Amino acid sequence: MSTPPTAADRPWLSAYPEGVPADIDLSQYRSLVALLDESLAKYAERSAYHYMGHDMAYAEVDRQARALAAYWQSKGLVKGDRVAVMMPNVLQYPVAVAAILRAGLVVVNVNPLYTARELEHQLNDSGAKAIVIIENFAATLAACLSKTPIQHIVLASMGELLPWPKRWLVNYVVRNVKKLVPPFELPSAVRFADAVHKGQALSLQRVEIGPEDMAVLQYTGGTTGVSKGAVLLHRNVLANVLQSEAWDAPVMHRIPAGEQPTAVCALPLYHIFAFTVNMMLSLRSGGKNILIPNPRDLPAVFKALKGQTFHSFPAVNTLFNGLLHHPEFDSVNWSHLKVSIGGGMAVQAAVAKLWLERTGCPICEGYGLSETSPSASCNPVTVTAFSGSIGVPLPGTLMRCLDDEGHEVPLGQPGEIAIKGPQVMAGYWQRPDETAKVISADGWFRSGDIGVMDERGYFRIVDRKKDMILVSGFNVYPNEVEDVVMGMGRVLECAVVGIPDEHSGEAVKLIVVKKDPTLSEQDLRDYCRERLTGYKNPKLIEFRSELPKTPVGKILRRQLRQAS
Repeated sequence: MSTPPTAADRPWLSAYPEGVPADIDLSQYRSLVALLDESLAKYAERSAYHYMGHDMAYAEVDRQARALAAYWQSKGLVKGDRVAVMMPNVLQYPVAVAAILRAGLVVVNVNPLYTARELEHQLNDSGAKAIVIIENFAATLAACLSKTPIQHIVLASMGELLPWPKRWLVNYVVRNVKKLVPPFELPSAVRFADAVHKGQALSLQRVEIGPEDMAVLQYTGGTTGVSKGAVLLHRNVLANVLQSEAWDAPVMHRIPAGEQPTAVCALPLYHIFAFTVNMMLSLRSGGKNILIPNPRDLPAVFKALKGQTFHSFPAVNTLFNGLLHHPEFDSVNWSHLKVSIGGGMAVQAAVAKLWLERTGCPICEGYGLSETSPSASCNPVTVTAFSGSIGVPLPGTLMRCLDDEGHEVPLGQPGEIAIKGPQVMAGYWQRPDETAKVISADGWFRSGDIGVMDERGYFRIVDRKKDMILVSGFNVYPNEVEDVVMGMGRVLECAVVGIPDEHSGEAVKLIVVKKDPTLSEQDLRDYCRERLTGYKNPKLIEFRSELPKTPVGKILRRQLRQAS
Protein backbone atom coordinates (compact mmCIF):
# COMPACT_ATOMS: atom_id res chain seq x y z
CA MET A 1 0.00 0.00 0.00
CA SER A 2 1.39 3.40 -0.93
CA THR A 3 1.09 6.19 1.63
CA PRO A 4 -1.63 8.78 0.91
CA PRO A 5 -0.39 12.10 -0.49
CA THR A 6 0.13 14.94 1.98
CA ALA A 7 -0.58 18.65 1.43
CA ALA A 8 3.15 19.07 0.73
CA ASP A 9 2.81 16.59 -2.15
CA ARG A 10 0.01 18.70 -3.62
CA PRO A 11 0.91 22.41 -3.46
CA TRP A 12 -1.64 23.03 -6.24
CA LEU A 13 -4.66 22.45 -3.97
CA SER A 14 -4.58 26.12 -2.93
CA ALA A 15 -5.28 27.01 -6.59
CA TYR A 16 -8.49 24.94 -6.67
CA PRO A 17 -11.67 27.02 -6.95
CA GLU A 18 -14.03 26.87 -3.98
CA GLY A 19 -16.03 23.67 -3.94
CA VAL A 20 -13.64 21.58 -6.07
CA PRO A 21 -12.58 18.54 -3.99
CA ALA A 22 -9.00 17.32 -3.60
CA ASP A 23 -10.16 13.79 -4.44
CA ILE A 24 -13.22 12.19 -6.03
CA ASP A 25 -15.48 9.36 -4.95
CA LEU A 26 -14.73 6.51 -7.33
CA SER A 27 -17.30 4.18 -5.78
CA GLN A 28 -20.30 5.86 -7.45
CA TYR A 29 -20.33 3.41 -10.39
CA ARG A 30 -18.92 -0.06 -10.93
CA SER A 31 -18.61 0.50 -14.68
CA LEU A 32 -19.42 2.81 -17.57
CA VAL A 33 -22.46 0.61 -18.18
CA ALA A 34 -23.81 1.56 -14.75
CA LEU A 35 -23.41 5.23 -15.70
CA LEU A 36 -25.04 4.61 -19.11
CA ASP A 37 -28.00 2.73 -17.65
CA GLU A 38 -28.60 5.39 -15.01
CA SER A 39 -28.43 8.37 -17.37
CA LEU A 40 -30.37 6.85 -20.27
CA ALA A 41 -33.24 6.12 -17.89
CA LYS A 42 -33.02 9.29 -15.78
CA TYR A 43 -32.91 11.68 -18.76
CA ALA A 44 -35.04 9.60 -21.17
CA GLU A 45 -37.12 12.58 -22.36
CA ARG A 46 -34.14 14.88 -22.96
CA SER A 47 -32.28 15.38 -26.22
CA ALA A 48 -28.90 13.62 -26.14
CA TYR A 49 -27.55 14.64 -29.56
CA HIS A 50 -28.24 17.37 -32.10
CA TYR A 51 -27.13 16.40 -35.61
CA MET A 52 -27.92 18.06 -38.94
CA GLY A 53 -30.91 19.87 -37.47
CA HIS A 54 -32.33 16.74 -35.80
CA ASP A 55 -32.45 15.89 -32.08
CA MET A 56 -32.05 12.32 -30.81
CA ALA A 57 -33.49 11.64 -27.34
CA TYR A 58 -31.80 9.66 -24.57
CA ALA A 59 -34.67 7.15 -24.81
CA GLU A 60 -33.91 6.55 -28.49
CA VAL A 61 -30.18 6.06 -27.80
CA ASP A 62 -31.21 3.58 -25.09
CA ARG A 63 -33.58 1.65 -27.38
CA GLN A 64 -31.16 1.37 -30.29
CA ALA A 65 -28.13 0.56 -28.08
CA ARG A 66 -29.99 -2.29 -26.33
CA ALA A 67 -30.99 -3.76 -29.69
CA LEU A 68 -27.51 -3.47 -31.18
CA ALA A 69 -25.96 -5.02 -28.05
CA ALA A 70 -28.34 -7.98 -28.37
CA TYR A 71 -27.39 -8.24 -32.07
CA TRP A 72 -23.68 -8.49 -31.16
CA GLN A 73 -24.41 -11.20 -28.63
CA SER A 74 -26.46 -13.16 -31.20
CA LYS A 75 -23.36 -13.20 -33.41
CA GLY A 76 -21.39 -15.03 -30.73
CA LEU A 77 -19.40 -12.08 -29.40
CA VAL A 78 -18.56 -12.59 -25.72
CA LYS A 79 -17.23 -10.44 -22.88
CA GLY A 80 -13.84 -8.96 -23.68
CA ASP A 81 -14.11 -9.28 -27.48
CA ARG A 82 -13.04 -6.13 -29.31
CA VAL A 83 -15.27 -4.16 -31.68
CA ALA A 84 -13.76 -1.45 -33.86
CA VAL A 85 -15.67 1.82 -34.41
CA MET A 86 -14.62 3.76 -37.52
CA MET A 87 -16.92 6.78 -37.85
CA PRO A 88 -16.89 10.57 -37.58
CA ASN A 89 -19.35 12.40 -35.29
CA VAL A 90 -22.61 10.86 -36.48
CA LEU A 91 -25.56 9.58 -34.44
CA GLN A 92 -24.50 5.96 -34.89
CA TYR A 93 -21.25 6.56 -32.98
CA PRO A 94 -22.69 7.01 -29.45
CA VAL A 95 -25.29 4.29 -30.09
CA ALA A 96 -22.55 1.85 -31.15
CA VAL A 97 -20.38 2.65 -28.13
CA ALA A 98 -23.28 2.19 -25.68
CA ALA A 99 -24.14 -1.12 -27.38
CA ILE A 100 -20.56 -2.41 -27.30
CA LEU A 101 -20.13 -1.59 -23.61
CA ARG A 102 -23.53 -3.04 -22.63
CA ALA A 103 -22.67 -6.33 -24.32
CA GLY A 104 -19.47 -6.51 -22.24
CA LEU A 105 -17.30 -5.83 -25.30
CA VAL A 106 -14.39 -3.44 -25.79
CA VAL A 107 -14.46 -0.27 -27.92
CA VAL A 108 -11.55 0.04 -30.36
CA ASN A 109 -11.58 3.62 -31.62
CA VAL A 110 -10.35 3.92 -35.21
CA ASN A 111 -9.48 7.09 -37.10
CA PRO A 112 -11.76 7.08 -40.19
CA LEU A 113 -9.01 8.72 -42.27
CA TYR A 114 -6.62 5.79 -41.83
CA THR A 115 -5.09 4.20 -44.89
CA ALA A 116 -5.68 0.50 -45.50
CA ARG A 117 -2.19 -0.23 -44.12
CA GLU A 118 -2.85 1.65 -40.88
CA LEU A 119 -6.31 0.09 -40.50
CA GLU A 120 -4.96 -3.41 -41.11
CA HIS A 121 -2.35 -2.91 -38.35
CA GLN A 122 -4.89 -1.71 -35.81
CA LEU A 123 -7.47 -4.41 -36.54
CA ASN A 124 -4.82 -7.13 -36.31
CA ASP A 125 -3.14 -5.69 -33.23
CA SER A 126 -6.44 -5.32 -31.37
CA GLY A 127 -7.79 -8.65 -32.62
CA ALA A 128 -11.13 -6.97 -33.35
CA LYS A 129 -13.81 -9.47 -34.42
CA ALA A 130 -16.33 -6.86 -35.55
CA ILE A 131 -16.41 -3.31 -36.90
CA VAL A 132 -18.98 -0.54 -37.18
CA ILE A 133 -17.92 1.64 -40.10
CA ILE A 134 -19.42 4.49 -42.08
CA GLU A 135 -19.75 3.77 -45.80
CA ASN A 136 -17.58 6.79 -46.73
CA PHE A 137 -14.53 4.77 -45.63
CA ALA A 138 -15.77 1.26 -46.46
CA ALA A 139 -13.41 1.07 -49.45
CA THR A 140 -10.47 1.26 -47.01
CA LEU A 141 -11.79 -1.72 -45.08
CA ALA A 142 -12.50 -3.65 -48.28
CA ALA A 143 -8.86 -3.20 -49.30
CA CYS A 144 -7.50 -4.94 -46.20
CA LEU A 145 -10.41 -7.04 -44.87
CA SER A 146 -9.01 -10.41 -45.97
CA LYS A 147 -5.86 -9.80 -43.90
CA THR A 148 -7.73 -8.98 -40.66
CA PRO A 149 -9.65 -10.99 -38.03
CA ILE A 150 -12.93 -9.11 -38.72
CA GLN A 151 -15.92 -11.48 -38.90
CA HIS A 152 -18.86 -9.05 -38.66
CA ILE A 153 -19.34 -5.67 -40.39
CA VAL A 154 -22.07 -3.17 -39.55
CA LEU A 155 -22.25 -0.44 -42.18
CA ALA A 156 -23.57 3.05 -41.39
CA SER A 157 -24.43 6.06 -43.57
CA MET A 158 -24.42 9.79 -42.83
CA GLY A 159 -28.19 10.23 -43.00
CA GLU A 160 -29.41 6.83 -41.85
CA LEU A 161 -30.81 7.82 -38.44
CA LEU A 162 -32.39 11.07 -39.61
CA PRO A 163 -36.15 11.27 -40.21
CA TRP A 164 -37.52 10.83 -43.72
CA PRO A 165 -37.11 12.64 -46.19
CA LYS A 166 -33.95 14.20 -44.73
CA ARG A 167 -32.42 10.73 -44.43
CA TRP A 168 -32.75 10.18 -48.19
CA LEU A 169 -31.62 13.70 -49.06
CA VAL A 170 -28.45 13.62 -46.93
CA ASN A 171 -27.41 10.20 -48.24
CA TYR A 172 -28.14 11.25 -51.83
CA VAL A 173 -25.99 14.38 -51.53
CA VAL A 174 -23.15 12.53 -49.75
CA ARG A 175 -23.13 9.67 -52.30
CA ASN A 176 -24.05 11.35 -55.59
CA VAL A 177 -23.39 15.10 -55.34
CA LYS A 178 -20.31 15.34 -53.10
CA LYS A 179 -19.22 11.82 -54.12
CA LEU A 180 -17.83 11.06 -50.66
CA VAL A 181 -18.47 7.30 -50.87
CA PRO A 182 -15.88 5.58 -53.11
CA PRO A 183 -17.01 2.26 -54.66
CA PHE A 184 -16.55 -0.75 -52.37
CA GLU A 185 -17.52 -4.39 -52.07
CA LEU A 186 -18.36 -5.76 -48.63
CA PRO A 187 -20.93 -8.45 -49.38
CA SER A 188 -21.11 -9.68 -45.76
CA ALA A 189 -21.88 -6.22 -44.32
CA VAL A 190 -25.17 -5.56 -42.53
CA ARG A 191 -26.67 -2.06 -42.55
CA PHE A 192 -26.74 -0.33 -39.15
CA ALA A 193 -30.52 0.13 -39.15
CA ASP A 194 -30.99 -3.53 -40.13
CA ALA A 195 -28.74 -4.72 -37.28
CA VAL A 196 -30.76 -2.61 -34.82
CA HIS A 197 -34.01 -3.97 -36.29
CA LYS A 198 -32.79 -7.57 -35.92
CA GLY A 199 -31.66 -6.89 -32.35
CA GLN A 200 -35.07 -5.57 -31.34
CA ALA A 201 -36.49 -9.10 -31.63
CA LEU A 202 -33.75 -10.42 -29.29
CA SER A 203 -33.26 -10.07 -25.55
CA LEU A 204 -30.05 -8.54 -24.20
CA GLN A 205 -28.21 -10.85 -21.81
CA ARG A 206 -26.82 -8.90 -18.87
CA VAL A 207 -23.04 -9.15 -18.54
CA GLU A 208 -21.33 -8.64 -15.18
CA ILE A 209 -18.87 -5.80 -15.72
CA GLY A 210 -16.58 -4.41 -13.04
CA PRO A 211 -14.16 -1.52 -12.64
CA GLU A 212 -11.14 -3.62 -13.67
CA ASP A 213 -12.66 -4.76 -16.98
CA MET A 214 -11.34 -3.22 -20.19
CA ALA A 215 -13.61 -0.58 -21.74
CA VAL A 216 -11.57 1.05 -24.52
CA LEU A 217 -8.48 0.33 -26.59
CA GLN A 218 -7.24 3.78 -27.55
CA TYR A 219 -4.43 3.68 -30.08
CA THR A 220 -1.59 6.13 -29.69
CA GLY A 221 2.11 6.58 -30.23
CA GLY A 222 2.01 6.56 -34.00
CA THR A 223 4.40 9.52 -33.99
CA THR A 224 7.03 7.57 -32.05
CA GLY A 225 6.90 4.36 -34.05
CA VAL A 226 4.28 1.65 -34.34
CA SER A 227 0.84 2.53 -32.97
CA LYS A 228 0.08 0.99 -29.55
CA GLY A 229 -3.27 0.41 -27.83
CA ALA A 230 -3.66 2.12 -24.46
CA VAL A 231 -5.79 -0.18 -22.29
CA LEU A 232 -8.39 2.00 -20.57
CA LEU A 233 -10.38 0.19 -17.93
CA HIS A 234 -13.95 1.11 -16.98
CA ARG A 235 -12.60 2.74 -13.81
CA ASN A 236 -10.07 4.83 -15.76
CA VAL A 237 -12.64 6.53 -17.98
CA LEU A 238 -15.15 6.82 -15.13
CA ALA A 239 -12.53 8.52 -12.96
CA ASN A 240 -11.79 11.06 -15.67
CA VAL A 241 -15.49 11.78 -16.21
CA LEU A 242 -15.96 12.49 -12.49
CA GLN A 243 -12.72 14.50 -12.30
CA SER A 244 -13.79 16.63 -15.29
CA GLU A 245 -17.27 17.13 -13.83
CA ALA A 246 -15.83 18.32 -10.51
CA TRP A 247 -13.38 20.62 -12.29
CA ASP A 248 -16.02 22.29 -14.51
CA ALA A 249 -18.63 22.57 -11.73
CA PRO A 250 -17.79 26.14 -10.56
CA VAL A 251 -18.90 27.59 -13.92
CA MET A 252 -21.32 24.92 -15.15
CA HIS A 253 -23.38 25.57 -12.00
CA ARG A 254 -24.08 29.02 -13.43
CA ILE A 255 -26.29 27.56 -16.16
CA PRO A 256 -29.83 28.82 -15.44
CA ALA A 257 -32.22 26.31 -13.87
CA GLY A 258 -34.19 24.41 -16.48
CA GLU A 259 -31.60 25.00 -19.23
CA GLN A 260 -30.02 21.75 -20.46
CA PRO A 261 -26.20 21.72 -20.35
CA THR A 262 -25.09 21.65 -23.98
CA ALA A 263 -21.63 20.99 -25.44
CA VAL A 264 -20.24 21.58 -28.90
CA CYS A 265 -18.74 18.27 -30.07
CA ALA A 266 -16.42 19.41 -32.84
CA LEU A 267 -13.52 17.16 -31.83
CA PRO A 268 -13.91 13.62 -33.20
CA LEU A 269 -15.49 11.18 -30.75
CA TYR A 270 -12.94 8.52 -31.70
CA HIS A 271 -10.36 10.78 -30.04
CA ILE A 272 -10.24 10.16 -26.28
CA PHE A 273 -10.64 13.89 -25.48
CA ALA A 274 -14.12 14.09 -27.03
CA PHE A 275 -14.96 10.49 -26.03
CA THR A 276 -14.59 11.35 -22.33
CA VAL A 277 -15.19 15.10 -22.08
CA ASN A 278 -18.03 15.32 -24.61
CA MET A 279 -19.87 12.00 -24.79
CA MET A 280 -19.35 10.42 -21.37
CA LEU A 281 -19.38 13.64 -19.34
CA SER A 282 -22.59 14.82 -21.06
CA LEU A 283 -24.22 11.45 -20.30
CA ARG A 284 -23.32 11.90 -16.64
CA SER A 285 -24.85 15.41 -16.50
CA GLY A 286 -27.87 14.79 -18.71
CA GLY A 287 -26.41 17.15 -21.26
CA LYS A 288 -26.74 17.44 -25.02
CA ASN A 289 -23.97 17.31 -27.64
CA ILE A 290 -24.11 19.25 -30.90
CA LEU A 291 -22.36 16.80 -33.23
CA ILE A 292 -20.04 18.31 -35.84
CA PRO A 293 -19.06 15.58 -38.37
CA ASN A 294 -16.22 17.57 -39.97
CA PRO A 295 -14.69 20.48 -37.98
CA ARG A 296 -12.51 21.40 -40.96
CA ASP A 297 -15.63 22.42 -42.87
CA LEU A 298 -15.99 25.75 -41.03
CA PRO A 299 -19.12 26.92 -42.93
CA ALA A 300 -20.83 23.68 -41.84
CA VAL A 301 -19.67 24.27 -38.24
CA PHE A 302 -21.26 27.72 -38.22
CA LYS A 303 -24.42 26.36 -39.81
CA ALA A 304 -24.69 23.76 -37.01
CA LEU A 305 -24.13 26.35 -34.25
CA LYS A 306 -26.43 29.13 -35.48
CA GLY A 307 -29.52 29.43 -33.32
CA GLN A 308 -28.10 27.00 -30.72
CA THR A 309 -27.51 27.67 -27.04
CA PHE A 310 -24.37 25.95 -25.76
CA HIS A 311 -22.24 26.13 -22.63
CA SER A 312 -19.14 24.00 -23.17
CA PHE A 313 -16.67 23.94 -26.06
CA PRO A 314 -13.65 21.60 -25.90
CA ALA A 315 -11.32 22.21 -28.86
CA VAL A 316 -7.73 22.48 -30.03
CA ASN A 317 -5.89 25.74 -30.68
CA THR A 318 -6.17 25.41 -34.47
CA LEU A 319 -9.98 25.15 -34.31
CA PHE A 320 -10.36 28.12 -31.96
CA ASN A 321 -8.07 30.09 -34.27
CA GLY A 322 -9.89 29.02 -37.45
CA LEU A 323 -13.28 29.99 -36.04
CA LEU A 324 -12.03 33.38 -34.84
CA HIS A 325 -10.75 34.29 -38.31
CA HIS A 326 -13.89 33.19 -40.15
CA PRO A 327 -16.27 35.93 -41.42
CA GLU A 328 -19.29 34.13 -39.91
CA PHE A 329 -17.95 34.17 -36.34
CA ASP A 330 -20.46 36.77 -35.15
CA SER A 331 -23.41 34.85 -36.64
CA VAL A 332 -23.24 32.53 -33.59
CA ASN A 333 -24.46 33.42 -30.09
CA TRP A 334 -21.44 32.82 -27.85
CA SER A 335 -22.96 34.55 -24.80
CA HIS A 336 -24.02 31.35 -22.99
CA LEU A 337 -20.54 29.80 -23.17
CA LYS A 338 -19.31 28.91 -19.67
CA VAL A 339 -16.16 26.89 -20.35
CA SER A 340 -13.81 26.55 -23.33
CA ILE A 341 -11.27 23.78 -22.80
CA GLY A 342 -8.11 23.84 -24.90
CA GLY A 343 -6.23 20.56 -25.20
CA GLY A 344 -4.35 18.31 -27.61
CA MET A 345 -1.69 20.94 -28.33
CA ALA A 346 -0.44 24.19 -26.82
CA VAL A 347 -2.92 27.06 -26.78
CA GLN A 348 -1.27 30.20 -28.13
CA ALA A 349 -1.54 33.42 -26.12
CA ALA A 350 -2.72 35.47 -29.12
CA VAL A 351 -5.56 32.99 -29.79
CA ALA A 352 -6.59 32.88 -26.12
CA LYS A 353 -6.64 36.69 -25.91
CA LEU A 354 -8.81 37.07 -28.99
CA TRP A 355 -11.18 34.25 -27.94
CA LEU A 356 -11.79 35.96 -24.57
CA GLU A 357 -12.39 39.31 -26.30
CA ARG A 358 -14.84 37.88 -28.85
CA THR A 359 -16.77 35.40 -26.65
CA GLY A 360 -16.31 36.65 -23.09
CA CYS A 361 -15.26 33.11 -22.13
CA PRO A 362 -11.58 32.29 -21.43
CA ILE A 363 -9.84 29.25 -22.91
CA CYS A 364 -8.78 27.03 -20.02
CA GLU A 365 -5.78 25.13 -21.25
CA GLY A 366 -5.61 21.55 -20.08
CA TYR A 367 -3.25 18.66 -20.60
CA GLY A 368 -3.54 14.94 -21.02
CA LEU A 369 -2.81 11.91 -23.15
CA SER A 370 -4.60 8.85 -24.46
CA GLU A 371 -2.82 7.01 -21.66
CA THR A 372 -4.56 9.19 -19.03
CA SER A 373 -8.13 8.87 -20.35
CA PRO A 374 -7.14 11.77 -21.24
CA SER A 375 -7.19 14.70 -18.76
CA ALA A 376 -4.40 15.05 -16.21
CA SER A 377 -4.31 18.79 -15.50
CA CYS A 378 -6.20 21.97 -16.33
CA ASN A 379 -6.27 25.65 -15.50
CA PRO A 380 -9.01 26.63 -13.03
CA VAL A 381 -12.20 27.36 -15.00
CA THR A 382 -12.77 30.51 -12.93
CA VAL A 383 -9.56 32.20 -14.11
CA THR A 384 -9.73 34.65 -17.02
CA ALA A 385 -6.04 35.59 -17.41
CA PHE A 386 -4.18 33.33 -19.85
CA SER A 387 -1.06 31.92 -18.19
CA GLY A 388 0.43 29.73 -20.94
CA SER A 389 0.55 26.91 -18.40
CA ILE A 390 -1.32 23.59 -18.48
CA GLY A 391 -2.71 24.41 -15.05
CA VAL A 392 -2.69 22.14 -12.03
CA PRO A 393 -3.38 18.42 -11.60
CA LEU A 394 -7.05 17.40 -11.47
CA PRO A 395 -8.61 16.01 -8.26
CA GLY A 396 -7.00 12.75 -7.22
CA THR A 397 -4.06 13.27 -9.59
CA LEU A 398 -0.37 13.64 -8.74
CA MET A 399 2.22 15.09 -11.13
CA ARG A 400 5.93 15.71 -10.90
CA CYS A 401 8.96 16.37 -13.12
CA LEU A 402 11.68 13.71 -13.34
CA ASP A 403 15.23 13.52 -14.71
CA ASP A 404 16.41 10.68 -16.95
CA GLU A 405 17.19 8.52 -13.90
CA GLY A 406 13.68 8.92 -12.52
CA HIS A 407 14.58 11.36 -9.73
CA GLU A 408 12.42 14.41 -9.09
CA VAL A 409 14.09 17.61 -10.35
CA PRO A 410 14.26 20.81 -8.27
CA LEU A 411 11.33 23.23 -8.49
CA GLY A 412 11.42 25.29 -11.68
CA GLN A 413 13.80 22.91 -13.45
CA PRO A 414 12.72 21.10 -16.66
CA GLY A 415 12.02 17.40 -16.35
CA GLU A 416 9.82 14.71 -17.84
CA ILE A 417 6.26 15.02 -16.53
CA ALA A 418 5.14 11.91 -14.64
CA ILE A 419 1.50 11.34 -13.69
CA LYS A 420 -0.18 9.14 -11.10
CA GLY A 421 -3.92 8.86 -10.68
CA PRO A 422 -7.02 6.73 -11.21
CA GLN A 423 -7.24 7.80 -14.87
CA VAL A 424 -3.82 6.31 -15.80
CA MET A 425 -4.14 3.35 -18.19
CA ALA A 426 -3.54 -0.25 -17.19
CA GLY A 427 -0.78 -0.47 -19.83
CA TYR A 428 -0.29 -0.99 -23.56
CA TRP A 429 -2.27 -3.83 -25.15
CA GLN A 430 -0.11 -6.97 -25.26
CA ARG A 431 3.09 -4.86 -24.93
CA PRO A 432 4.52 -5.50 -21.47
CA ASP A 433 7.90 -4.28 -22.70
CA GLU A 434 6.49 -0.91 -23.83
CA THR A 435 4.37 -0.66 -20.66
CA ALA A 436 7.44 -1.18 -18.49
CA LYS A 437 9.19 1.74 -20.24
CA VAL A 438 6.49 4.23 -19.23
CA ILE A 439 4.84 2.95 -16.01
CA SER A 440 6.95 2.46 -12.89
CA ALA A 441 6.36 -0.29 -10.33
CA ASP A 442 4.62 2.24 -8.06
CA GLY A 443 2.26 3.44 -10.81
CA TRP A 444 3.87 6.62 -12.15
CA PHE A 445 3.34 7.13 -15.90
CA ARG A 446 6.15 8.93 -17.76
CA SER A 447 4.53 11.16 -20.37
CA GLY A 448 7.44 11.92 -22.70
CA ASP A 449 6.67 15.63 -22.25
CA ILE A 450 9.18 18.01 -20.72
CA GLY A 451 7.71 20.43 -18.21
CA VAL A 452 8.44 22.61 -15.21
CA MET A 453 6.43 23.09 -12.02
CA ASP A 454 6.36 26.38 -10.13
CA GLU A 455 5.96 26.91 -6.39
CA ARG A 456 2.14 27.13 -6.72
CA GLY A 457 1.94 23.71 -8.37
CA TYR A 458 1.24 25.02 -11.87
CA PHE A 459 2.88 23.06 -14.68
CA ARG A 460 4.18 24.40 -17.95
CA ILE A 461 5.05 22.25 -20.96
CA VAL A 462 8.42 23.10 -22.40
CA ASP A 463 8.07 20.49 -25.14
CA ARG A 464 8.07 16.89 -26.24
CA LYS A 465 11.44 15.24 -25.81
CA LYS A 466 11.64 14.50 -29.51
CA ASP A 467 10.59 18.02 -30.63
CA MET A 468 13.40 19.77 -28.78
CA ILE A 469 15.98 21.41 -31.09
CA LEU A 470 19.63 21.38 -30.03
CA VAL A 471 21.48 24.43 -31.41
CA SER A 472 25.19 24.45 -30.56
CA GLY A 473 24.43 22.72 -27.25
CA PHE A 474 21.54 25.03 -26.38
CA ASN A 475 17.98 23.70 -26.08
CA VAL A 476 15.34 25.39 -28.22
CA TYR A 477 11.71 24.51 -27.52
CA PRO A 478 9.45 25.00 -30.57
CA ASN A 479 6.43 26.06 -28.48
CA GLU A 480 8.29 29.12 -27.23
CA VAL A 481 9.26 30.32 -30.71
CA GLU A 482 5.77 29.59 -32.11
CA ASP A 483 4.14 31.57 -29.29
CA VAL A 484 6.37 34.56 -30.00
CA VAL A 485 5.60 34.49 -33.73
CA MET A 486 1.84 34.19 -33.13
CA GLY A 487 2.03 37.26 -30.88
CA MET A 488 2.92 39.32 -33.96
CA GLY A 489 -0.72 39.33 -35.03
CA ARG A 490 0.06 38.99 -38.75
CA VAL A 491 0.41 35.20 -38.76
CA LEU A 492 -2.52 32.79 -39.08
CA GLU A 493 -0.60 29.63 -38.12
CA CYS A 494 3.00 28.60 -37.67
CA ALA A 495 5.20 25.67 -36.73
CA VAL A 496 8.84 25.38 -35.70
CA VAL A 497 11.05 22.35 -36.40
CA GLY A 498 14.72 21.50 -36.20
CA ILE A 499 16.74 20.99 -39.37
CA PRO A 500 20.29 19.63 -39.74
CA ASP A 501 22.98 22.32 -39.77
CA GLU A 502 26.68 21.73 -40.43
CA HIS A 503 27.75 24.54 -38.09
CA SER A 504 25.40 24.19 -35.10
CA GLY A 505 24.21 20.58 -35.40
CA GLU A 506 20.63 21.74 -35.75
CA ALA A 507 19.02 25.02 -36.72
CA VAL A 508 15.54 26.48 -36.27
CA LYS A 509 13.15 26.44 -39.21
CA LEU A 510 9.91 28.44 -39.09
CA ILE A 511 6.98 27.55 -41.36
CA VAL A 512 4.30 30.24 -41.57
CA VAL A 513 0.76 30.62 -42.94
CA LYS A 514 0.15 34.36 -43.42
CA LYS A 515 -2.82 36.29 -42.09
CA ASP A 516 -1.44 39.53 -43.52
CA PRO A 517 -0.55 38.96 -47.22
CA THR A 518 2.06 41.75 -47.05
CA LEU A 519 4.08 39.94 -44.36
CA SER A 520 7.67 39.41 -45.48
CA GLU A 521 10.50 37.18 -44.35
CA GLN A 522 12.38 40.28 -43.17
CA ASP A 523 9.40 41.39 -41.06
CA LEU A 524 9.46 38.04 -39.27
CA ARG A 525 13.22 38.11 -38.77
CA ASP A 526 13.11 41.62 -37.30
CA TYR A 527 10.23 40.68 -34.98
CA CYS A 528 11.93 37.49 -33.74
CA ARG A 529 15.30 39.17 -33.30
CA GLU A 530 13.74 41.61 -30.86
CA ARG A 531 12.12 38.89 -28.78
CA LEU A 532 14.37 35.83 -28.91
CA THR A 533 17.98 35.23 -28.02
CA GLY A 534 20.28 34.57 -30.99
CA TYR A 535 20.26 30.76 -31.10
CA LYS A 536 16.44 30.65 -30.92
CA ASN A 537 15.98 32.78 -34.04
CA PRO A 538 14.79 31.00 -37.19
CA LYS A 539 17.61 30.32 -39.62
CA LEU A 540 15.16 29.30 -42.34
CA ILE A 541 11.66 30.70 -42.96
CA GLU A 542 9.15 29.10 -45.31
CA PHE A 543 5.70 30.36 -46.27
CA ARG A 544 2.89 27.87 -46.95
CA SER A 545 -0.80 28.11 -47.70
CA GLU A 546 -1.58 25.53 -44.97
CA LEU A 547 0.08 23.25 -42.42
CA PRO A 548 -0.36 19.46 -42.27
CA LYS A 549 -2.56 18.41 -39.35
CA THR A 550 -4.04 15.34 -37.74
CA PRO A 551 -7.84 14.95 -37.95
CA VAL A 552 -7.99 16.40 -34.43
CA GLY A 553 -6.16 19.52 -35.59
CA LYS A 554 -2.69 18.96 -34.15
CA ILE A 555 0.04 20.34 -36.40
CA LEU A 556 2.24 17.50 -37.68
CA ARG A 557 5.73 18.74 -36.88
CA ARG A 558 7.17 15.36 -37.80
CA GLN A 559 5.85 15.68 -41.35
CA LEU A 560 7.30 19.18 -41.61
CA ARG A 561 10.67 17.92 -40.36
CA GLN A 562 10.70 15.14 -42.95
CA ALA A 563 9.88 17.63 -45.72
CA SER A 564 12.75 19.93 -44.71
